[in-house]
Amino acid sequence: MLKRVSPMIVAGTMANALLPRPALAQDGDEDGEPTRVIVVTGEGLGETPASPAYDTQTIDREQLLSAPSGRIEDALTSVAGFQQFRRSDSRSANPSAQGATLRALGGNATSRALVLLDGVPMTDPFFGYVPFSALAAERLAHVRVTRGGGSGPFGAGALAGTIELTSADGATLGNFSGMLVANDRGDTEASATLSSQLGTGFGSVSGRWDRGKGFWTTPASDRVPASARASFDGYSVQVRGVAPLTEMIELQARGLVYREERTLRFDGAESSMEGQDASLRVVGRGEWQFDLLGYVQARNFTNVVISSTRFVPVLDQRNTPATGLGGKFELRPPTGRRNVLRLGIDYRKSDGELFEIAQSAFSGAVTARRNAGGTNTDLGIFAENDLTLGAITLTAGARVDRFTIRDGFFIERNGAGLLVDNQTYPDRSGWEASFRGGALYRVNDALSLRAAAYSGLRLPTLNELYRPFVVFPIVTQANAALDNERLEGFEAGIDWAPADAISLALTAFDNRVKNAIANVTIGPNLRQRRNIDAIHSRGIEASAALKFGAVSLDGAIAFTDAEAEGSGPAAALDANRPSQTPKWVAGTTLAYRPADDWLFSTTLRHVGAQFEDDLETNVLPAATTLDAFAQIPVLDGIRLILRGENLTDETIVTRNQGGSIDLGTPRTLWAGFKVGL
Repeated sequence: MLKRVSPMIVAGTMANALLPRPALAQDGDEDGEPTRVIVVTGEGLGETPASPAYDTQTIDREQLLSAPSGRIEDALTSVAGFQQFRRSDSRSANPSAQGATLRALGGNATSRALVLLDGVPMTDPFFGYVPFSALAAERLAHVRVTRGGGSGPFGAGALAGTIELTSADGATLGNFSGMLVANDRGDTEASATLSSQLGTGFGSVSGRWDRGKGFWTTPASDRVPASARASFDGYSVQVRGVAPLTEMIELQARGLVYREERTLRFDGAESSMEGQDASLRVVGRGEWQFDLLGYVQARNFTNVVISSTRFVPVLDQRNTPATGLGGKFELRPPTGRRNVLRLGIDYRKSDGELFEIAQSAFSGAVTARRNAGGTNTDLGIFAENDLTLGAITLTAGARVDRFTIRDGFFIERNGAGLLVDNQTYPDRSGWEASFRGGALYRVNDALSLRAAAYSGLRLPTLNELYRPFVVFPIVTQANAALDNERLEGFEAGIDWAPADAISLALTAFDNRVKNAIANVTIGPNLRQRRNIDAIHSRGIEASAALKFGAVSLDGAIAFTDAEAEGSGPAAALDANRPSQTPKWVAGTTLAYRPADDWLFSTTLRHVGAQFEDDLETNVLPAATTLDAFAQIPVLDGIRLILRGENLTDETIVTRNQGGSIDLGTPRTLWAGFKVGL
């Protein structure tokens, strides 16, 4: 269930939770002496009393596990305003197009929302895409989505908002759980999780393997002998351990390894992504609360481009190694019962380069060998304070970022190995300041009013700066001179929860991304990444959660009036709607829980029409889909799982470039079993 808890309850609970207290429970032994049992959570310090001042919603574990596609990105679409760059999910999209954004602030494939897993940024260090298929829902306790909100204490990159994924603890995971399901095409999903108490902490290991021949993304009328299904084959393994160092200090360690291979559109058009992540986190919950985090990430991406006329390889992006390195330290010193002060510093370094080979579509001979890359860094210092004065909670924060864009280069040699182009780009650095503030007024136990204003920062990715690409027949050039994107926004909202079973929320917002990076058309079949004046998005988001006995209804709708602001070379797109951004997005889920462990639900989702390109020449029609999920206990600890995607077999157009069309998921039926001990 999508939850927006009453801010009165949230603020009161947080205020109590933030008071210094031992991180342990006490029970008497046979002699009446208290025994001390340390309790570990595996989470960070969590929200503060003013968190509800921003437009925040939480997706609980049940909703994550009951997504009809079994994919985390499907569960995220229940949040009004969430959007991937394309309508394809992580089975049938090119990995480099898996950007995540909120509030129609898209326009290119890079994420403008910051996605965190246990506090660690998950976007690829080179491309900025999110490896959704590696973020298995069964490993998570919940997801918290903050739309807008600026960078604040979350780090640069939280331009359109923040999506915080929190891993489940040992008690939630249980000793063993597993699932095996298959669909009507023979595709399979298999997962298993082992968890055990380790002293006063816990450890878990979880694996998932998804594979299948996929569906046809090419319409039947356009298929040729070289056309191929969107096949996929990928795995991910996560190991996690949590242990107390003292009564007040907790150590968390996590490792994640994943790889996925996909085919898109034609035989031989294969792409892959892989990663190896490791992180250590120390959380202190005493009088002086702190959160110390460090992580390292090794990522890679490959992609083969097939000619759509001769159906032979024309580009082999054979290697794109990238490294992400960073950390964060946050301190919450004792400043009184009604005040929460957050002080901190964070750092992220992204380093990577590409190696690719261009080939002639006629002879197959190598025509060019390219190598490009660079390094981006960001060091942020932040301070934020929440103050509760009776029914009013006020929050204000400031952040300053020291960024560098350096070591950029582009080298091209011809087929004979002779140097054709050798560019080195000047290093750049600077300081950027961001601010945010908000207020929450609890009118009574049921009604709250909130307002916030904020700014934020996103550096251009190494991909945007240095990597050109081709989606035939469109060539998109890189641009090493790109400036940082800057967000300025404000919002106001109302939350009404007259009963435990009823929750309603309404938010109006105005967000503007200055120097927005867009793929700007500069000639026939030619685009370049450029900073345009802005993307301006205004709109309304509404959500409702109702529960009547065993029946519940959750719904969300977002209307956004977004337009690009361009001048000079980008004047042609001025007042146009940014590419890939619909005006209307809505969804509702009706669920029935007749008894424990039983669940039947249906989800109706609508995505409005959107444009493929910045000049509004190619339209992706609106699509309305119906999905379903059922969980039925059959034996102790064993449940039958039934899932249905796009039950009405709606035609979902995910790409339209001059009539060259890709399609999304057709009607798909899944069945299998889930085990939990």
